Amino acid sequence: MEERSMRLGLRSNLTQFILLAINNAFVGSMVGIERTVVPILGEQTFHLTSLSILLAFIVSFGIVKGPLNLVAGRLADRWGRKPILILGWIFGLPVPLMTIFAPSWGWIIIANLLLGANQGFAWSMTVTSKVDLVGPARRGLALGINEFSGYMGVAIISGVAGYLASVYGPRPLPFVVAEVIGVFGLLMASLMIRETLPYTRLEVSMVNQERPQTRIGLGQVIALVSFKNRTLLASSQAGLVNKLSDTAVWGLVPIMMAQRHYSVAQIGLVSSVYAATWGVLQLLSGTWSDKVGRKTPIVVGQIMNAVGVGSIFLTHSLAMWIITALFMGIGTAFVYPVLLSAVGDEAHPAWRGSALGVYRMWRDGGYAIGGILIGFGVDWLGTERTIGVLAVIVLVSGLFVLFGMKETLNKTK
Repeated sequence: MEERSMRLGLRSNLTQFILLAINNAFVGSMVGIERTVVPILGEQTFHLTSLSILLAFIVSFGIVKGPLNLVAGRLADRWGRKPILILGWIFGLPVPLMTIFAPSWGWIIIANLLLGANQGFAWSMTVTSKVDLVGPARRGLALGINEFSGYMGVAIISGVAGYLASVYGPRPLPFVVAEVIGVFGLLMASLMIRETLPYTRLEVSMVNQERPQTRIGLGQVIALVSFKNRTLLASSQAGLVNKLSDTAVWGLVPIMMAQRHYSVAQIGLVSSVYAATWGVLQLLSGTWSDKVGRKTPIVVGQIMNAVGVGSIFLTHSLAMWIITALFMGIGTAFVYPVLLSAVGDEAHPAWRGSALGVYRMWRDGGYAIGGILIGFGVDWLGTERTIGVLAVIVLVSGLFVLFGMKETLNKTK
């Protein structure tokens, strides 16, 4: 593809953008089934009583997904986006089959290692490819659409999986659906989606001369995103802490609801409401951040998440669970795509893929840290104290962004 025949922008690349959005909905669907069914599978089928052991499946997911986000970003800058997307789908195909035939909880943990690789490679590439296509002017909108499509996949399949599990049992039917989705995702990535790395080269050739630095080593990128650049540090810690609260919704809420004798369908409904609210409102938050800046939505979202986590104390009815899910979904919608936009703003196009990979490594490492902290916290301190500590951590994260992060929107002008 000749660079002179390409144009940056959403409208100019609408077909490929839509295909990437659909593919990311499939990526989200793979993890959506896990959010509803696997915690119940651990408690009802494998009779696990320790939350720290039960949440090991989220820990294994985060341990793999976090670092592979970094690997995916670096490889994508060298080899291209499409090969990494295909590789992600190849990792995902065995996951539903392993879950269907798992004779022990150890199989579920291993399956989630592969699911982490699937999400780390495939979701990362849908993010990076969309950023490539649209250029700097509509980055917030592009990432809002990307996360909307992915989490609508999570939301729809969470509800469907909860219904199927309540009627037909947690295995095998929900995971048969997941396997079919995986096959379609791989075929689409292989046959319909094009390489977008040439668009990055085009943007590099057009970038403002005020930002002349182009190629730096991976170690330098890791240092910048992790601690040297204060704005990227603020973004990374906010992403990690956001995943701590998401881990509570994924792993702790289904178990708490099951212990209070809610049905799998009701648990799936709450998971679906959370993911759908998160998904839909990202369309607005991404566009909003293109107008008002990145910092304000992130701070507001983290504070709302802190309040949402704390409100778990008050959930004594299905209606209250749904309200809590709505509140946390709104908070996460303000945070999630806007953090990606902020990192994309701050990083130079030549090493943006690597920077997004490092950020996503820290962000999704929150699954591993959250699974460990919440699991052992509940086992040792009890549920109420653990939830209280988590709410404080999320609030402090928002304050760190407020006082430590510089606005990045002007970087794109």
